[in-house]
Amino acid sequence: MTMDQMSATEATTPEHLETLLAAAEPASRAWAAATPVRRAEVLDVVAQALDGAADELVPLAMSETHLAEGRLRGELKRTTFQLRLFGDVLRDGHYLDVRIDPADADWPMGVPRPDLRRWKEALGPVVVFAASNFPFAFSVAGGDTASALAAGNAVLLKAHPGHAGLSHRTGQILTESLRAAGAPDGLFAVIYGREAGTTALKDSRVKAGGFTGSIPGGRALFDLATSRPDPIPFYGELGSNNPVFVTAGAAASRTNEIAEGFLSSATMGAGQFCTKPGTLVVPAGSGLVDRLRGAALAEPATLLNERIQEGYTYVLEQLSGHPAIDVLAQGDDPLADPPSPTLLRTTAEDMLADPDALQRECFGPTALVVEYSDESQLVEVAESFEGQLTATVFAAEDEDVRDLVTVLARKAGRVLWGQWPTGVSVTYAQQHGGPYPATTAVGFTSVGTAAIERWLRPVAYQGFPQAQLPEALRDENPLDIPQTVNGRTR
Repeated sequence: MTMDQMSATEATTPEHLETLLAAAEPASRAWAAATPVRRAEVLDVVAQALDGAADELVPLAMSETHLAEGRLRGELKRTTFQLRLFGDVLRDGHYLDVRIDPADADWPMGVPRPDLRRWKEALGPVVVFAASNFPFAFSVAGGDTASALAAGNAVLLKAHPGHAGLSHRTGQILTESLRAAGAPDGLFAVIYGREAGTTALKDSRVKAGGFTGSIPGGRALFDLATSRPDPIPFYGELGSNNPVFVTAGAAASRTNEIAEGFLSSATMGAGQFCTKPGTLVVPAGSGLVDRLRGAALAEPATLLNERIQEGYTYVLEQLSGHPAIDVLAQGDDPLADPPSPTLLRTTAEDMLADPDALQRECFGPTALVVEYSDESQLVEVAESFEGQLTATVFAAEDEDVRDLVTVLARKAGRVLWGQWPTGVSVTYAQQHGGPYPATTAVGFTSVGTAAIERWLRPVAYQGFPQAQLPEALRDENPLDIPQTVNGRTR
């Protein structure tokens, strides 16, 4: 990091933060007033600028995060793809959920129905707290920023200290491209330091918060957001164990496939994915257990930063020291920097006896294999988990696992059949969220086009003259937005 970058990434002063907050409010109003198509055009400009800066940004990211070039280039591509995808969402217009009920004197309710027109409007300025493990896709220009901007809101992005230099440069490019595209000044800014982030979250001009990170950090911010004199929504992704359940039939018929897939998924990115399968539940004494015991583990890989390394070794020591856990497979130096991978082992009975300790998320290249003696225990173990981002089932198609799947659908936001949860595709149908503590808002997603819904609120207009209505709610529909009239979309 250069001296200029170091200076730029020092903690944001209260005075500068006030300047940014004061600018964000009018910028947010002006941006929300722009047509969806106009906002889409601006997002395309931002995506193009970031693509053009790849050869500068990727090496900077490598120097700060220890992540490989190929991984980072793929992540940057994902980042610009989702900016463009939200542009498509804006051009389509369905996200506004326009509903029109013309006045009806004979409405069967028994009294006349007034003219009602409902759609979704931008919340206002939002604060986004960047993640450490995805320096592009969940950081400065990542999914929270992209979806909030698409919805029509100004964004204050609290940079993660693990890649402050990258955050500064990415923020510069994003701000410059917004300005070049004619977006309002003050629409986006990067802020630095814990105090600046919490101060912004508590400011009455901020209308929502987004976060990806740990349970303690996310819960502290959630409590701040909801304890304000005017509580605001806080969309936090906090923690997940992502359990995988394997039937006896699947363990016998797909032994090598499951073992290899599990090892690859659990150690992908040195186990630093929020969707890492942290627990594998398998039949006792199966060939799968033997295969994992003798498996060749991945080479040691440096973790994202010193804080992640310290947290990882602390949790691994806690798990390894639990009397109900033993080591199934382990590299030469599991506590080193970089650490070699570890597979731990326990039983279903022991997990059910102490789920809080044995289901603890270990953010890094460690996973726990749980052996069950009877398949009825699969449902019991599934019931013992708190909220998850994902849950996975490996079973034969003719096996009846409906009870298990029913439980997992209550526990997780995404349930997988015979696939691995790492690799969260940015799509229209994606759900990246789940019951607490996976997230603080179970009804929403932080990945995929539905992520835009977090930054909008419904407003109904009753009895307004046509000329006084937002354009999307008018009968002539000048924006050509999909409208549902009397319950039917046209």
